[in-house]
Order: sequence, then structure tokens, then C-alpha cells
Amino acid sequence: MTYFVSQTPRLRVARPTDNMAEVVHFYTVGLGMQELGRFQDHDGFDGVMLGAANAPYHLEFTTCKGHKAGKAPTQDNLLVFYMPDRENYQLAVTRMKAAGYNPVPSFNPYWDKQGTTFEDPDGYRVVFENADWG
Repeated sequence: MTYFVSQTPRLRVARPTDNMAEVVHFYTVGLGMQELGRFQDHDGFDGVMLGAANAPYHLEFTTCKGHKAGKAPTQDNLLVFYMPDRENYQLAVTRMKAAGYNPVPSFNPYWDKQGTTFEDPDGYRVVFENADWG
């Protein structure tokens, strides 16, 4: 069966955190994302959406009063950003380091061949991959 998609889907990656301020700092100051929206006490949840205006994706981080989110279940929980332009890749790595985040070795050594991995305050990892996706 073939499905026809008339528009590019928009992607929201949502996950809970116990460290909202630190996570927002990591993704805004370190990654350079913008705060797109925020909500408080929506059925017991607070949240922040981060990304770039008009991008086809964004991240949402939430907290729920009385519930503990915990850390990433493994070191191989990744968000991968493909950056084929070497200058843009280097700028992204430099921005993360300037924000106080040091690279970590990837659990899967594949990501260390052309990329740099950083770990957020919850133990989830972000890879800047100096390659084209395709």
C-alpha cells in the first residue's frame, strides 16, 4: 500500500525532565535553539518548546508535579543533527564548548568517526555529525 503525503510532516520530540532550567540552557545556549513557547500547570504539567522558527521539528520538555522523570535509560539515546558544511559543524561544536559542555565518547563508536557527541543534564546525548544525511 502506498501513502501519499502532500506536506512534509512536522516532528515534535517530547520528553520529561527533572532539570528544566539546566536542560533549557543546554539546548538554547549550547545548541542555539530558540524558546518557541512555554506553558504552566496544564493539567499538572509545565513545558517548554525549543527549536527554530519555521523549522519542521522542535523539542518539548515537560515536568509533572509529583512525578520523577529520571535519567536517560542508556548512553545510546541520541538526537543526531547532520551538518555537512564543515564550518557550520565546527561552529556548533565551538558553541557547545563555550557554553561549558565538553564532548563525550559515543557509546557507538560510529558517531565518533565524523561527529562530536555531547550529553545533556538528563544523560540524553546529542550528536553533531559532519556528514550529509542520505
